[in-house]
Amino acid sequence: MPPRVSILLPARNAAATLPACLRSVWRQTFTDFECVLVDDGSTDGSGALARAAAAADPRFRVVEGAGHGLVAALRLGHAHCRGSLIGRMDGDDLMHRRRLELQVAALEADASLHGVGCHVHLFPGHAVGPGMAAYAAWLAAIRTPDDVRREAFVECPIAHPTLLLRAKVLAAIPYRDVPWAEDYDLVLRLLAAGHRLAVVPRRLLAWRRGDDQLSATDPRYRIANFVALKAAFLADGFLNGHRRYGLWGYGGTGRALAAALANHGKQPGYIVELHPGRIGNRIRHAEVIRPEALCRQPRLPLLISVARAANRALIRAQLAAFGLQELHDYVCAA
Repeated sequence: MPPRVSILLPARNAAATLPACLRSVWRQTFTDFECVLVDDGSTDGSGALARAAAAADPRFRVVEGAGHGLVAALRLGHAHCRGSLIGRMDGDDLMHRRRLELQVAALEADASLHGVGCHVHLFPGHAVGPGMAAYAAWLAAIRTPDDVRREAFVECPIAHPTLLLRAKVLAAIPYRDVPWAEDYDLVLRLLAAGHRLAVVPRRLLAWRRGDDQLSATDPRYRIANFVALKAAFLADGFLNGHRRYGLWGYGGTGRALAAALANHGKQPGYIVELHPGRIGNRIRHAEVIRPEALCRQPRLPLLISVARAANRALIRAQLAAFGLQELHDYVCAA
């Protein structure tokens, strides 16, 4: 019988961290799993470590990759996964011993869910900068499918190494090679297809940070490419059929998003601002207005491009008072 869970674990030159990672997988309380280890052309002994794990426990299987990069390794490993659920893991992270148990239970308890993530603990402390610490704190506030969908254009609402998906869902919407982060791209495609994603609100993955990781070295993970990703999905989704949109916020975040959306033929019809030097002027040929004047504007899909979560909460409350509904009338895209 095939295992219930396939853990998809690509690794390249991860010999320093792979043994601890594999021990954390081996000690899972949920035991009906296989771990598909993709050795993606390692030159540091990672392959030998993977093969030793497979020799010691038949639940661990090794697939030889050709060093063509993460997306190619994910697609190769996915082709060897046999479970009805597929979970992600990276070779430098650590699973809490109950991670699989609790995530499988969440999917079994709600058949309408197509995938679940979990909260994370960042380590080592000296390598965690303020930006990643803020991201982890923001992730910890995401607990429900509604939270995931509502926050999807602020940041990636599920940390990729925590994801556990139904296999049929990943078969229909597989990883693809794109000019931006493949994990965020996958999450947004899943949500765009109507799939429900949730989070087990516990820190079940220790997420390693370091200057040598792809997120720090690969240009696909640069901020400009995250903005381009959001703009592409907004243009095809929330803004589809609209040439004009409203934009709340024209700081650095709003400026970058407006520039990226212009590449898709989308231009702001008005801009909402608090900056007194901007109100009454025109930016990108759009009038800059105060929030109170929003009710007098033509009804356009509205983007809230404000970086701070506390400020977005205030704006959400004000828009609710105006009778506007999130995801229908407006989307937060920070």
